[in-house]
Amino acid sequence: MLRLRIIGCPCRALALTDTPRPDCPDCEGAGGTQHDYGHPETGEYAGTEWEPCDCWDPNRCWGLMPLPRWPRRTPPGGYSDQPPF
Repeated sequence: MLRLRIIGCPCRALALTDTPRPDCPDCEGAGGTQHDYGHPETGEYAGTEWEPCDCWDPNRCWGLMPLPRWPRRTPPGGYSDQPPF
């Protein structure tokens, strides 16, 4: 399944990216599975590893068009805290 996404490297652009299959029996649409692991000596929680599923490639991305840089809308002197009347 493909979707649109705004990417920011090296410049802002609109890109078409791959997404996990929602009906994948292995990851159930999450794109991968998490595996908690413990410290080898104490057995206490030491972190979580992410194993991506084969139903998608998170690095597959096609740049469609660059997006313009919008100018700053803040006035040069900053905003006033005085009421407008």
